[in-house]
Amino acid sequence: MSNTFVAVAYDDMYSAQEVRLRLLRMQKEYLIDLEDAVAAVRNEKGKVKLHQIHDLTTAGALSGSFWGLLIGLIFMNPLLGLAAGAAGGALSGALADIGIDDDFMKKLASELKPGSSILFVLVKHFTPDKVLAELEGTGGRLLKTSLSDEDEAKLQAVLDAVKPQAETTAPNLEKSA
Repeated sequence: MSNTFVAVAYDDMYSAQEVRLRLLRMQKEYLIDLEDAVAAVRNEKGKVKLHQIHDLTTAGALSGSFWGLLIGLIFMNPLLGLAAGAAGGALSGALADIGIDDDFMKKLASELKPGSSILFVLVKHFTPDKVLAELEGTGGRLLKTSLSDEDEAKLQAVLDAVKPQAETTAPNLEKSA
């Protein structure tokens, strides 16, 4: 089974990140298995920032620090080894890219109006009924997907759906005689 790709555009800078947090919460509940989930935000000045779930620069720096320290201990200069390893690891982490291509995401996000966002999701597998129920009414419009036309229309309908508001009755403030 292949991965499913979905890109959803939002008219504000926060909705993509909010929906991404919902997806990450569902992943912790084993309802969805995400390969990648990135919120791309185009700020009011037009600059695009990617908010990724994998911080490869930090991971590379930590890994490089460990190996640099180990090699530094062998050559009797652990601090130099630690610094060189951290720098090398951070550089390799910054140059690595997993999941959805960063250049593709930045290009697509730069085409949106300033003050908007896009959620890019690459899904391995999911429990359709529960995930779609959680995404119901979150808004947005599909930009690109790897879904069939029929499934794409169903997903857009779920995003557009309006959840019924719980009816609240106003308290009776009149005094009884």
